Amino acid sequence: MLSPKITRFRKQHRGRMKGISCRGNHICFGRYAIQALEPAWITARQIEAGRRAMTRYVRRGGKIWVRIFPDKPVTVRPAETRMGSGKGSPEYWVSVVKPGKILYEMNGVSETIAKAAMKIAACKMPIRTQFFILG
Repeated sequence: MLSPKITRFRKQHRGRMKGISCRGNHICFGRYAIQALEPAWITARQIEAGRRAMTRYVRRGGKIWVRIFPDKPVTVRPAETRMGSGKGSPEYWVSVVKPGKILYEMNGVSETIAKAAMKIAACKMPIRTQFFILG
């Protein structure tokens, strides 16, 4: 699963997800892509599940690019803990995705295969997405 190699660690705030994505919203590497239509936190597990599903569907054909990286730590308090005693320990990593962000790209396969593979990956995501073709 994806997670940062090195962190100069400080527990992050949750932040806000308002507005649309102004970076990473164009196809750069492949010909086909899926684009987020809603804001969300996408976990490293969800990203990996989508990547595996696409790779398995296209078998050895084509190339897949993952355009999002989970770099935000999410902390969780242990169950049945009283109030106070600080912030919890980092439990998993998420990627902050805003509407318009490209999640995955693909090249080297036919449009029908790409569309079917991306549809399977989109089912693994917690948000609505759309299939996108370069120009």
